[in-house]
Amino acid sequence: MNQIEHELKEDISVKKPKMYKVLLLNDDFTSMEFVVSTLMNIFHKNEEEAYAIMLRIHNQGSGLCGIYTYEIAETKVAQVLNSAKKNKFPLRAVMEEE
Repeated sequence: MNQIEHELKEDISVKKPKMYKVLLLNDDFTSMEFVVSTLMNIFHKNEEEAYAIMLRIHNQGSGLCGIYTYEIAETKVAQVLNSAKKNKFPLRAVMEEE
């Protein structure tokens, strides 16, 4: 390795991006079927995973849907809110730094 290659390798530092958890929050009006459908369509969970997360949301007040980079988490939250509004449900999604 020559001097220039060595210097370049030292100057480049790649940081891992911060990751964000996307959570769905429980409410008394959104149907369990809509929550399961949301988990399958937006978060690409299979039916078994979606049902388990839906029960966690129902019983514990919130459920983890996935962990993503900021931009992807922000997009997932917006997709949930738009879909819920379109279907007249008050379902909320939030993101938290991991």
